[in-house]
Amino acid sequence: MYITMNRFQIKEGRGAEFEEIWRTRESYLQEVPGFVAFHFLRGQEGEYISHTLWESKEAFDNWVGSEAFHKAHARAGQTPKDLFGGPARLSFYEVVLAQSKE
Repeated sequence: MYITMNRFQIKEGRGAEFEEIWRTRESYLQEVPGFVAFHFLRGQEGEYISHTLWESKEAFDNWVGSEAFHKAHARAGQTPKDLFGGPARLSFYEVVLAQSKE
């Protein structure tokens, strides 16, 4: 398993606007082989995280090079720059140990 996390710092009072942008976007992730799950997380003090789970790093890399990726990010330039309190921070993780209820 492979996890990607993109962290966003959103200015005070702008969280609802940022959440609406994510709610109304089409991700096209269901079209991509190796995609497992997506979560959009709201933390404290304006922190948001886009979290995706993949079967492998190769599956994620294939997504980044896909038409689905380009379609999903086509509106990214339309997001108001003044929403952000700093640059997004992208992190990648290989899953070393996992547990689930099943």
